Amino acid sequence: MRAMVLEEPKQPLQLRDVPKPKPGRGQLLVRISTCAVCRTDLHLVDGELPNPKLPLILGHQIVGRVEEIAGENTNFAIGDRVGIPWLGWTDGECAYCRSGRENLCDNACFTGYTIDGGYAEFTVADARYCFHLPDHYDDVEVAPLLCAGLIGYRSYRKTGDARRLGLYGFGNAAHLIAQIAIYEGRELFAFTRPGDKATQLAARELGAVWAGGSDEMAPEKLDAAIIFASVGPLVPAALRALAKGGIVVCGGIHMTDIPSFPYADLWEERVITSVANLTRRDGDEFFEIAPRVPVRAVVQTFPLEEANTALDRFRAGKLGGTAVLTIAK
Repeated sequence: MRAMVLEEPKQPLQLRDVPKPKPGRGQLLVRISTCAVCRTDLHLVDGELPNPKLPLILGHQIVGRVEEIAGENTNFAIGDRVGIPWLGWTDGECAYCRSGRENLCDNACFTGYTIDGGYAEFTVADARYCFHLPDHYDDVEVAPLLCAGLIGYRSYRKTGDARRLGLYGFGNAAHLIAQIAIYEGRELFAFTRPGDKATQLAARELGAVWAGGSDEMAPEKLDAAIIFASVGPLVPAALRALAKGGIVVCGGIHMTDIPSFPYADLWEERVITSVANLTRRDGDEFFEIAPRVPVRAVVQTFPLEEANTALDRFRAGKLGGTAVLTIAK
């Protein structure tokens, strides 16, 4: 079986050797069709996230079809198309799970981090944490929605009914969530790397009322801001851009250190919050609204064998869209 692993095992990887998630309601053996590349994959490759399972198969935006089913399962049948996201397993028993916050489960397992992911031909997943995918999208189109879309959607929903919304870092997640925000009538303000005129133009063409560098101030105070870039100094910058009572949502799993800032920037009931993982409810809601917008990702495909090339181009900022690995049958 072909697979890209962070640390090569001593013997060639066989399907029977793929570590499986902890037992859940039922398990699916999935033949993978596509897997989108995420910045979190880069964080793992670059050693910026602690304690990954090693050896590890990366990838948590997986699209495939069910080959086998083990254990109790009523939601999928052989041949069904399935989406496998970042959150791969929870215990269902801890205080967080019992209170509807399964994304914070103390014992959670994460696809492509603590359990094996989708840079491979097959994977095994807990059926409880897999999604039926909208027919509106093909396998390449839908793969980026499984992380940039889902985590972005959770970040977006944390902004409540904010009318003026700022997005810092206009990459994959921001591009997807901007489409929902505009669809729902929000005023969108896009903040990019200083001097990135091409991305600013793309944001305006998408429907942003203003686009500029992250070192600039928007012409109006924002009701909320989402930071998708993993750049800590953007947090105080976003705070200064907020109106009273506004919220800054940090949408990444990793961020560089946040510098100190005066309390006056936080005062007047401004809020800073992070987003951790996703819940199944996030997925259900997102995949209901996405086809109605419709949310579209810009993609660039690579065969599985060129996964390292895709990661290198991602790191260098040389991708023409979200990288999606395609697995030949």
